[in-house]
Amino acid sequence: MYNPFFKKYGPFNIDYLLKVSNTANLENYSKILVKDIKDLVSAENNTITFFHSKKYEALAVKTNASFCITTKILSKFLPEYCKPIIVDNVLIATANITKVFYADAVVDHFDCTVENIKDINFKNKIRYGKNVLIGKNVQIGENCLIGHNSIIESDVVIGDNCSIGSNVIIRKTIIKDNVSILDGCVIGKKGFGFFPKQNENIKYPHIGIVIIENNCEIGCGSTIDRGSLSNTIIGKNTYLDNQVHIAHNNKIGDNCIIAGQVGLAGSSIIGNNVVIGGQAGISGHLTIGNNIKIGGGSGVIKNIADNSRVMGYPAKDLKNFIKDIK
Repeated sequence: MYNPFFKKYGPFNIDYLLKVSNTANLENYSKILVKDIKDLVSAENNTITFFHSKKYEALAVKTNASFCITTKILSKFLPEYCKPIIVDNVLIATANITKVFYADAVVDHFDCTVENIKDINFKNKIRYGKNVLIGKNVQIGENCLIGHNSIIESDVVIGDNCSIGSNVIIRKTIIKDNVSILDGCVIGKKGFGFFPKQNENIKYPHIGIVIIENNCEIGCGSTIDRGSLSNTIIGKNTYLDNQVHIAHNNKIGDNCIIAGQVGLAGSSIIGNNVVIGGQAGISGHLTIGNNIKIGGGSGVIKNIADNSRVMGYPAKDLKNFIKDIK
């Protein structure tokens, strides 16, 4: 599917991609053209993916990718048709190959194409404050408001009945209907994505986007990072309090309530009907089930099963937490 947010180059010969990742040739496959790099779930024939942790074994065995950047130990979990590309550091190799396909996505500069809303077609369609800037190919639905000094960068999509506060920056984002983005939010910036290597930090492109489903509210000063290879998603009727940080690739379910100063590290899955108390922290690459309550100030460092109540650091069953503090 065409993605207006990022320019994709290629296809590229697998030999060239192997050279980029400092890997030896794959015998009998040197002439194959690879058309894209994708995550394990969205990968398809003639694309390349990556597999760096046994946590994703269940996804790896089902991937449709033709090639996978991985380690020798993890390669045994791949389907037979998916040829492993064995490397010493999966994430660095993935970053280098992603830069080949999406060279323009390594940096995250401001959109220099924006214009004052008074000078473009939106001026008679929506209510807006002073100094509102809009990029190219932006879509905004009916009955929307945009506050003072806000910037909606190119290709952003905003649905009907949405309210965008003042001093908001939105890029690389699709916002559905009836969504409120309160003052001072930054939505769709690249995530905190780099890998330390000796005396340098290797950045990798963030080519995912942010998707905010219907009837959500994003509190003042909150930040939602776009995904790296997959998307960051906020489910329907989910409310974020002020100063919440959602890192790249997180998938938050429907009807969730996240209180102030909560931080979610990257690539976790939060189920439906989850309540997270203020100043709690959720580590990366976790699965938090449905109908969960996480107490304020908790530190979650492992998966949580459905219908649980946890608190503390590390977060534990609420009854056990209460016993321990008596």
